[in-house]
Amino acid sequence: MSFKSIFKSALPHLVSILIFLSIAFIYFQPALEGKVLKKGDSINAWGAKKEIIDYRNKTGENALWTNSMFGGMPSYHINVDYQAKDMSVFKQLMEFNTPDPVKYLVLYMIGFYILLISLRVNPWLSIAGAIAYAFSTYFVIIIGAGHLWKVNALAFIPPALAGILLVFRGKYLWGGLLATFFLIMELYSNHIQMTYYFVIMVICILIFEFYYQLKQKNLAHFFKAVGVLAIASIIALGVNFTNLYNSYDYTKSTIRAKSELTLGDKDNKTSGVDKDYGTQWSYGIQETLSLLIPNAKGGGGSPQEGMQVLNYINSGQIKSVGDYYGMEQVDNHHYWGNQPFTVGPVYLGAIILFLFVLGLFIVGGRLKWGLLTATILAIMLSWGHNFQFLTGLFFDYAPLYNKFRAVSSILVIVELCVPLLAILALKKIIEDPEVLKRKIAFSSIQLNVLVIPFVLTGGLAILLYLLPTFGLDFMSKMEQGYFQQIGQANPTALGFISQIQNDLIDARIAIFRADALRTIIFIGLAIVALFVFYKKYIKSEIFIAIIILLIAVDLYPVNKRFTTNDNFVDKKELNLAYMPTMADYQILQSEINNNPKLQDVAKQAVTAYTKEHRKASDYEKVAAQIWAVSYNSNYRVFEKAGSPFQNARTSYFHKSIGGYHGAKLRRIQELYDYHIEKGNTKVLNMLNARYFITQGEEGLTAVYNPDALGNAWLVSSYKIVANSNEEIMALHAFNPSEEVLVDKRFEDQLQNLNIVADSSAGIVMTNYSPNAIIYNYQANSEQVAVFSEMYYQPGWNSYIDGKEAKHFRANYVLRAMRLPAGKHQIEFKFEPKGYFIGEKISVSSMIVFFLLFAGGIVVSIKNFRKETIKNE
Repeated sequence: MSFKSIFKSALPHLVSILIFLSIAFIYFQPALEGKVLKKGDSINAWGAKKEIIDYRNKTGENALWTNSMFGGMPSYHINVDYQAKDMSVFKQLMEFNTPDPVKYLVLYMIGFYILLISLRVNPWLSIAGAIAYAFSTYFVIIIGAGHLWKVNALAFIPPALAGILLVFRGKYLWGGLLATFFLIMELYSNHIQMTYYFVIMVICILIFEFYYQLKQKNLAHFFKAVGVLAIASIIALGVNFTNLYNSYDYTKSTIRAKSELTLGDKDNKTSGVDKDYGTQWSYGIQETLSLLIPNAKGGGGSPQEGMQVLNYINSGQIKSVGDYYGMEQVDNHHYWGNQPFTVGPVYLGAIILFLFVLGLFIVGGRLKWGLLTATILAIMLSWGHNFQFLTGLFFDYAPLYNKFRAVSSILVIVELCVPLLAILALKKIIEDPEVLKRKIAFSSIQLNVLVIPFVLTGGLAILLYLLPTFGLDFMSKMEQGYFQQIGQANPTALGFISQIQNDLIDARIAIFRADALRTIIFIGLAIVALFVFYKKYIKSEIFIAIIILLIAVDLYPVNKRFTTNDNFVDKKELNLAYMPTMADYQILQSEINNNPKLQDVAKQAVTAYTKEHRKASDYEKVAAQIWAVSYNSNYRVFEKAGSPFQNARTSYFHKSIGGYHGAKLRRIQELYDYHIEKGNTKVLNMLNARYFITQGEEGLTAVYNPDALGNAWLVSSYKIVANSNEEIMALHAFNPSEEVLVDKRFEDQLQNLNIVADSSAGIVMTNYSPNAIIYNYQANSEQVAVFSEMYYQPGWNSYIDGKEAKHFRANYVLRAMRLPAGKHQIEFKFEPKGYFIGEKISVSSMIVFFLLFAGGIVVSIKNFRKETIKNE
């Protein structure tokens, strides 16, 4: 094969890549100006990983534990550099060195393009599919929200599926290698929930694959393919073993696992998250219409807009509902569904959904049925508590399903299956235009193949455009309850309330109708394009170009409703996300005043910071001071303002009792629910909350807490409690400075202990790092020390003078230890065995993969030479 022929074969793919790059830069045009996308979750992530990154920069080591959130937690899911990170170089190659967030759209498009090419779809038609996949609104919305692990996972699912399908088509070698590589990248993306949904989709496909091979009496091939994919999966799991094992081990202690408490609603409990928590974000059954009509339930926001309108009118800010909808700040941010809030709907594209339904009638083969089954199952599961029967079955019986929340996100399966079958339908039409003449028997009538797809999509849109209240609600349940409550409390205002409701509904019907009409238009244009192609008025190349244009014109503006150029800011402005507040200044000054040694620490930090960032502004210098002081003085801060367990701002500057993470330790969440939220200051004292941040008239202010118990203290008595229920309830009435509560399971560590009062006894922290803490201790008799650090096993080991010793859980969440008389050094080290063993497995698995890849190249070269000699 000559270079010329190789180049000719590669040219369509090179052009496709250039098109993807162009589209991504056009959509995120401000990136060309050096601006960055302001992503909410990414900003929270800065606070979460500040201590971890600082420690790595200082020591070159991973901080496997962080004290910056929730009183302490493993950093496995925050920012650990695993050995598998070496594979990220391939991800960077696929991104073509494009800036954030352009690279994520590029990844989406290339991943889906690979899937379509593997199915022998025309490269130019594959471009249409890649655009449809990448610009499904949810995929763009999560880029703007900063759910970047999820973004990466969704980018690698299509090419991983490509490898799987190739294996079942008999391409064992390169299909297996392709599946292995992209499964490695999929797992490296570290979003187990998305991978789990991918597995559900693959199972649906394999069911029909098995049935097909059974009918063909070719089960040997099926099981051979399964064997190849099993090897691929084992290697991928091995490369990512450290993260996966640590996640598995850690999950058992988090809110994603079963609680030991038996208090509260038992029917709501599962072996994972509570059902109401797991199904809080359930897609409404009516809301599913947004797959076809974007604003079926409005755009983004919370389902309480009506309350806001009423408050605006009552306060005199506006005079009518019409004025409200004319306000710039609510443009495209009106939502009347029943999720707690949403940034925007899941919109697949009117044309894509029409083609998907058409594909059900014209595309043959078992893949179609697998895609349809996965689509239907995903839609029904996305309904969550709105379809409790199916959701309950999966929560109770499907392995691991109850470990995840936000069930509506399973619609990502639909966002893959629908455009895939839609493009396969176009492939069929281009290869055999006569398929559009096919008739479908409906009752005793023979209908053209286009009729039913049009009726189910465009026809439905027409019906709802004409009769929008036919089966649709235009007020959320929350709003309905609110207006009913206001009306009952103020009977004289019933007429006014009713008018507001009617005006709201009218405004929302207008919004809905506008989008229903655009759906009708786009489906009509698609049918016209099919017609002119069938009539041979245009060639296939022009037809594909028209389809690409229509899909882009359909999806592009809908996405721009939710991720606009206004979401981009200058890098300097993004840094202001963590500008110190008055509270942070107050804490800094208080700590320096109380400990003059910290002045030198703060000065050194500023000097180092300005050397690295010579253009750092004053607030950045102060930020460095605050963290340096916090790191060295080892106090904790509890921010009472807002939602402390949904905010990582404090974590950027201090060791915080709050934070922001989807898999926090269950016991700290329960401590918050039962005590901290209810104002139990004794619990905050034992967590060493030296400062409370509150909302004042001039902003956030810090209040010093003189009762904080410090890093460690000695107690004069202990109380054995029977179980976790008794232990957490006992925290209401005990003095943590004098007494310690110990679960009966640790009673053996306190046998024959008699605590004798010793005025000379004491314990003090002498050295802190995320992975190790050292204390000096002295006493004339045996004592019990309590440490204001989270108890977590496995992982934390304790040592007395370098020899391993036992410690136990106390006060529901803390560590405690029985200490001998005398002078001793106490050390806690975070040494999770799974991490160190896992990294060796990871490296070994990578070596195996690259050996197999090299072997694949050698085999391919030999086969190529054989073919060349044979042809000669």
